[in-house]
Amino acid sequence: MNQARHRGGDHGPTHLFRHVVAGPALPVLIVLGVILVDLVGGAGMTWLPLLAAGPALAATTNGPRGVLCVGLLAGALGGLLGIRDGVPARELTAVLSALGAVTLASGLASALRGRRERVLAAVRSVAEAAQHALLLPVPETVGPFQVAVRYSAAAAEARIGGDLYALVSTPYGVRLLVGDVRGKGLPAVGTAALVLGVFREAAHDEPDLLTVVDRIERSLARNLGHDDFVTAVVAGHPRDGELEVVNCGHAPPLLVGAGGAVTPVEPTHPAPPLGLRALTGETPTLQVLPFADGDQLLLYTDGVTEARDHGREFYPLVEGLARHVTDEPARTLDALHDELLSHVGGRLHDDAALLLLRKPAAVVPGVPQPVCGGALLEDRTG
Repeated sequence: MNQARHRGGDHGPTHLFRHVVAGPALPVLIVLGVILVDLVGGAGMTWLPLLAAGPALAATTNGPRGVLCVGLLAGALGGLLGIRDGVPARELTAVLSALGAVTLASGLASALRGRRERVLAAVRSVAEAAQHALLLPVPETVGPFQVAVRYSAAAAEARIGGDLYALVSTPYGVRLLVGDVRGKGLPAVGTAALVLGVFREAAHDEPDLLTVVDRIERSLARNLGHDDFVTAVVAGHPRDGELEVVNCGHAPPLLVGAGGAVTPVEPTHPAPPLGLRALTGETPTLQVLPFADGDQLLLYTDGVTEARDHGREFYPLVEGLARHVTDEPARTLDALHDELLSHVGGRLHDDAALLLLRKPAAVVPGVPQPVCGGALLEDRTG
């Protein structure tokens, strides 16, 4: 009995009022505004047809039940005012019939919109779950390094992107990858999965970092289309005091010395993105950087450096890193991330990934710690 009464009450006047009030207020305000104008002007038929704007607008924000509630409210109030103003029965019936037709059509449009939104949400949820499964959490320490990662997904449909990163400890030292797949959506996520899978496998198997890059290149050449590619930076720590870097068409990493100086690591011989080597014949080079205690390396994607403010100015990453660099990578990236969002007004239009690697200074009592600059040590071609 109680359950039956509760179900019956769902369709009563109280529930109708609650459903109208709970939805977006603009359609209801439009209906009330038309009623108010009619009461003040007393023009009858001149204003009553405008009541159809209420359910029509409700279709853009409400579900079918919300549209129906707005339509019923408009019909009930319009009928009362029509009788009050002495509108002829035939004309009033025509107005209310048109209002009913608009309400039904708007309800159908609302149902179709809701269905498309649910399908899109399901697809995006699957894509984001796959992307999160690929971008495995990075621990705070890996081997001898402190590590921090910040990944910011863009707004709206663009938030499913192809930014990727990975960091693994191998028999040949710690190795890491940051890259950006051309395009968005599920194809980009699939390409990112391919790159990460090959990198994680090759990083454990190959002693030479250039061979790791070659294996990724060969895999992409077999699987990508002619217009697809991946920009990437692959780095490794083969021995104490050094970092190896291979840049394939990606933004240059930023090397931060122990004294806080920030130096972009520009490739000495620019190489094409992964997947395009066959078109150019150019091979990437292996750069070896001095990397002493206290030094840091920041890898990032173009969603960071191409983020613009309202004046169309790019985010100055080098200056921002110099301002916020600390001995704690997580705190440094938190400050950079907050400043980046503030620069763009709180809404990114492209994915942005940041990975910061720091070699902690060894604590040796009575022994001063050396300060290392950011100059390149040597360059080897692959």
